[in-house]
Amino acid sequence: MNITESIFGEWNGHKIKSYTISNDHGMEVSCIEYGGIITGISVPDSKGNIENVVLGFDTLEEYINYSPFFGAIIGRVAGRIAGSAFTLDGTAYQLQKNDGEHHLHGGSGGFHHVIWDSAAEKSMNEANIRFSYVSPDGEHGYPGTLEVTVNYTLNNENELVISYEAISDEKTIINLTNHTYFNLSGDLKRDILEHEVTMQSDHFLELDETLIPTGKLIHVENTPFDFRAGKKIKEGVKSGHQQNRLAGGGYDHPFLLNTDEMTVVDSASGRKLTVKTDRPSVVLYTANMLGNDFQIRGVQSKIHLGLCLETQCPPDAVHHENFPSIVLEKNEVFKTKTSFKFLVV
Repeated sequence: MNITESIFGEWNGHKIKSYTISNDHGMEVSCIEYGGIITGISVPDSKGNIENVVLGFDTLEEYINYSPFFGAIIGRVAGRIAGSAFTLDGTAYQLQKNDGEHHLHGGSGGFHHVIWDSAAEKSMNEANIRFSYVSPDGEHGYPGTLEVTVNYTLNNENELVISYEAISDEKTIINLTNHTYFNLSGDLKRDILEHEVTMQSDHFLELDETLIPTGKLIHVENTPFDFRAGKKIKEGVKSGHQQNRLAGGGYDHPFLLNTDEMTVVDSASGRKLTVKTDRPSVVLYTANMLGNDFQIRGVQSKIHLGLCLETQCPPDAVHHENFPSIVLEKNEVFKTKTSFKFLVV
């Protein structure tokens, strides 16, 4: 295992560190203090060619100017909160409106946009980058001072484990995730329409026209949302299903998980990604709204160039009693973990 460190850029007078972890099999994971962003993951294909399999940039300026949350830590609350407001124990809290009338991914100054403290450590079979941040009481409207730690741990099984821990001095809400866009073709040679996703989920959440969950669970049977036996992304993109259409042609939907494991396979490269999580749901997003006014490491940005598997509690859970709760009690420790293992088939 090896860790290298450099300066990625400078923002508001702060030098932003970059780390690259490499294991004994040539897999590399790079990340930076700004947003806790995973800037690159390089893994072999079935022929042994090691290539990058995530969307990202080589400069800090590009992340600031163009990034739709590429690789970032998302918080305090991932996804949308309807009306940018919620009530907790009879007290109303107003959040920033940064997605129409709604609050998205913690607001424009959310965890994806802060400078995290960092530390690196390694042992014989794994290496770890620890990011930490203290979100003060009232930041972006949320109650309580929240201390957050996120660990990126790479091991010799070609597995990246992301673990989250947080504690608040007041009752609050929290729903953390990572927003990495995967493209297993390697160095963005193709879009992700031929990627095949398999996950055991009987229900997805219906969205309204502003992409807020209505609270209704829809059974996946006989829909483009049935990934239980595997399905290629193109089936949802080409679908006439109303839910695919309102998401911009593809998926931006929360799925309730029956099991803790899901997979993505790109048969052309032979790469397989296995995701395991202790979260009750995942938002599958297929970059339906990715802009085309910038380049990603020399490749023109376009829709469906990557897919996200945002493991979390369902979005807008604070407004739906039938969703898993995102309330964090005072001095209660929040913990969750998701792993991403890369294989060849």
